[in-house]
Amino acid sequence: MNRLVSFFVAAFIALMLLSSTVFIVDQRKFAVVFAFGEMKEVISEPGLHFKLPPPFQNVIYLDKRILTLDTPDADRFMTSEKKNVMVDAFVKWRIMDPRLYYISFNGNEASARGRMGQIVKAALNEEITKRTVREVISGQRGKVMEAIQRKVVDEARQIGVQIVDVRLKRVDYDEKINASVYDRMRAERLKVANELRSTGSAESEKLRAAADRKRIELLAAAYREAEQIKGEGDAAASAIYAEAFGKSPEFYKFYRSLEAYRATFKTHGDVLVLDSNSEFFKYFRAPGGASAPAAAAKK
Repeated sequence: MNRLVSFFVAAFIALMLLSSTVFIVDQRKFAVVFAFGEMKEVISEPGLHFKLPPPFQNVIYLDKRILTLDTPDADRFMTSEKKNVMVDAFVKWRIMDPRLYYISFNGNEASARGRMGQIVKAALNEEITKRTVREVISGQRGKVMEAIQRKVVDEARQIGVQIVDVRLKRVDYDEKINASVYDRMRAERLKVANELRSTGSAESEKLRAAADRKRIELLAAAYREAEQIKGEGDAAASAIYAEAFGKSPEFYKFYRSLEAYRATFKTHGDVLVLDSNSEFFKYFRAPGGASAPAAAAKK
């Protein structure tokens, strides 16, 4: 019985020793092997690995995934115009050199995040103080992010960290300068609107003057053409009249007399005192136009 108990105790101890010499590295982790407190090996390949049992060797794990450093609150920075802006940024990072990272922070991720937060804040402050509010918010926002990333990458490499990306989530005015900024923006928009109205009015006057000039030219051309056609018509009518009256001179005299009668007795109130034997009334006395004595002599 004692032999059986001893066997189980020995087997248990052997199993414990064996389990303490085996460790599994996850694909999302780095494994750092220490021997008597001194870093001996960094394992990045996933799988089953072996080591000496404690206290001869022990293992700690570091995350090899891309992590996010997100500032909980926006930080205040001053621009080149001495105006405050609120900037909220985030950083994508991962451990590039596990040895250097562990030496820098003793494997403490919170300490690493705090250090990178300081690096990012210093880079933001350096870049924003060089630029105006407009440049930071819209004009050169892309350039600001690129410059910050270059500075952060260089400093982060010295602590074993690789910076994957740096982004500005929000850049906004401080509440104290919102009113003045909005007033300036409104004034600029009004200026642009007034310039556009002035340009539009000038173009409108130019188009209206051109249209009026074109109208006058068209009317003059139409009047000239109408007068020409009218003159040609009058000439044709005169030719026709001349031809018709040339064939019958007596009819022409009769027609002219009718025109004279129409013009003379145009209204009922017209009064004309003439001798009844006057030449004016010869067509009243005889439709053929002969004088009264001549007609009587023929009888």
